[in-house]
Amino acid sequence: MDRFRERLLAWYDLHARDLPWRKDRDPYRVWVSEIMLQQTRVAAVIEHYHEFLRRFPTVQRLAAVREASVLSAWSGLGYYRRARMLHAAAKVVVHDREGKFPKTAEDWRVLPGIGRYTAAAIASIASGEPIAVVDGNVERVLQRLIGKLLAGELFWKAAQDLLDRKRAGDFNQAMMELGAMVCTPRAPACLVCPVAELCATRGELAPADQARKQTKSEVDYALHRRDGRVYLVQRPKDARLMAGMWELPVVQPAMAHTGEEQIPRSPRNDKKRSRPESPIFTVRHSITVTNYTVRVWNCAPADTVLGKWVSCHSLSKMPLTGLARKVLRKAQVLP
Repeated sequence: MDRFRERLLAWYDLHARDLPWRKDRDPYRVWVSEIMLQQTRVAAVIEHYHEFLRRFPTVQRLAAVREASVLSAWSGLGYYRRARMLHAAAKVVVHDREGKFPKTAEDWRVLPGIGRYTAAAIASIASGEPIAVVDGNVERVLQRLIGKLLAGELFWKAAQDLLDRKRAGDFNQAMMELGAMVCTPRAPACLVCPVAELCATRGELAPADQARKQTKSEVDYALHRRDGRVYLVQRPKDARLMAGMWELPVVQPAMAHTGEEQIPRSPRNDKKRSRPESPIFTVRHSITVTNYTVRVWNCAPADTVLGKWVSCHSLSKMPLTGLARKVLRKAQVLP
């Protein structure tokens, strides 16, 4: 085990990616990064991380703003419950803990939205607590290293047994870095692995389960503009995904083609207005395991669709869904 720790940390010291949240061990910055990195690729997080800290440089500033402002800054990262819980936890730190951050994983877990992995990651990186982390990357490294399919608490025990207690934060990041960059799910780069000699399987251990299969879907949105404004609708407050976020109204494909029931007609003139025969553009978008083909139409939604007109100048401050932001940027409504 000592050889494994030494080789892994030596490799990490030389080859760790230059990521912005690794520049110091400030608990606020570590916390924000760990919440953002949950189920989100590193490349997608970096830009949002910089912008989020520009808008909310301290936990006091984060606790003081409205939830809508937090959701707006989070737009594009997805899994918006994370942002809501981060905001709620910031209020607890400021109002109940006098702005003092927890030191241990056990104390971090008391805050809203922080589970076992996140608490261990923050405590080990920011405070040096000798506690191991287990995420998907670490699970893969452990199973290949040991040569056994593990499950549940066995992962945490194996990780804790392997942990370098003097450099717990670096070791945890090194394990995740190894899984992300070398010991990848498919075609692991065993030839350049710093601990290949100590690995029982050299990447040949079959996965416990197969990756979730991606599905395909199609959706049509109305891009309705008028006098420097765009018409948006708000997702229900109790929606399972992206609750309370703002997006473009959905239209039925047939209506988008024919124009039926799309634009309110005056009682004095009940003639149907002309409709476009094709969408103004199409974009691709992925949410969890679904790949969407998104068609955007230059038309109004049905009379029954309740929303509001939003000034284009105000859109950057709105808590928009990532897809809405993508569409509005492509339409050059947003910069």
